[in-house]
Amino acid sequence: MAKIGIFVGTMYGNSLLVAEEAEAILRGQGHSATVYEDPELNDWRQYEHDHVLVVTSTTGQGDFPESIAPLFQTIKDQLGYQPGLRYGVIALGDSTYQNFCGAGKRFDALLAEQHAQRVGDVLMIDASEDPEPETVSNPWVEAWGAQLK
Repeated sequence: MAKIGIFVGTMYGNSLLVAEEAEAILRGQGHSATVYEDPELNDWRQYEHDHVLVVTSTTGQGDFPESIAPLFQTIKDQLGYQPGLRYGVIALGDSTYQNFCGAGKRFDALLAEQHAQRVGDVLMIDASEDPEPETVSNPWVEAWGAQLK
């Protein structure tokens, strides 16, 4: 089964809740999954030839939460090319803001630019429609995990 790092960017805890639920689902499928709440580059590098799931909320200005912003910048500045990496993105946001799910979209764009291979579509969860994000993310994670080797 797959080795998966779950990298979390959270402001108020919703992304962490989604990540912890994802970890339980993926482990239930037989995968090895670990949540990184304050991720660093060394954590990320453990998965260079495996799988990562980025679960991040977006600030009102479309930016990253402080818990994941340094990781994003370090990946952008130091890694460059990650063809062995397979990934998924769960983006949490609020469609009443202009940059809806901006952080998740930016992470997806960076990883695509670095030639990582996305598994499935980016899941965008709208807080104004789904106040309990795990009700949307859990079925997506089950399907995502089923695609991994």
